Amino acid sequence: AGGTMVPPRPSGTIAKSRATRPGYGLCLYPPCLLLPLLLLTSLPNLSEAVEFSYDDNKVLIELNCLSISAAPKFTKIPGDQIGVSGGVASFVCQASGDPKPMVNWNKKGKKVNSQRIETIEFDDGAGAVLRIQPLRAPRDENVYECVARNSEGDVATTAKLAIIRGECVSVCMHV
Repeated sequence: AGGTMVPPRPSGTIAKSRATRPGYGLCLYPPCLLLPLLLLTSLPNLSEAVEFSYDDNKVLIELNCLSISAAPKFTKIPGDQIGVSGGVASFVCQASGDPKPMVNWNKKGKKVNSQRIETIEFDDGAGAVLRIQPLRAPRDENVYECVARNSEGDVATTAKLAIIRGECVSVCMHV
C-alpha cells in the first residue's frame, strides 16, 4: 500500500513530426499535462510540429520549429538616378524571405559584368550595392534590374540610370 502509483504506459506515437527543421529543445511534462497538450495538438498544423514519446511516467515532447516559408520581398528598393559622366552611381537593393534570398544585379537581362561595375554584397547576400565608376555615356545609361531569389520564388525591381555628359554640365552651369 505504500508504493508509488505509476500510470499505464501509452503505446505508439500520437503525432509524428513532419517539420522540416530541427526541434527547438526538449521538454519533460508529467502525464497529468498530457490531456491539455493533446487538445493543443488537435489544432490544424500544430500536430505536425509536436512529437510525443514515452519514458516511464514522464512524457517527452519535442516541439519542432514550424517552417513558414516566404517568397522574397524587397526591404530596400533602388531609385532612378542621374549621374555625371566620369562620376559615380550607386544603387542599393535588399530583400527578406525564408529561406533568406540572394540578390543579383542584371543589365539587359544578364548579370552585370564590367571592370567599372562592382557588386558589393551584404546581409549574407540578401542585399547588394551596385556601384558604377567612372560613369560612361551612353554605355552605362540603362535600366538596371535587381532580382531577389529563394526556393519559394523570385521578385525583381528596376532602376534607371541617366548620365549627363561633361559638356552639358559646363554649358548648363553658365546659363
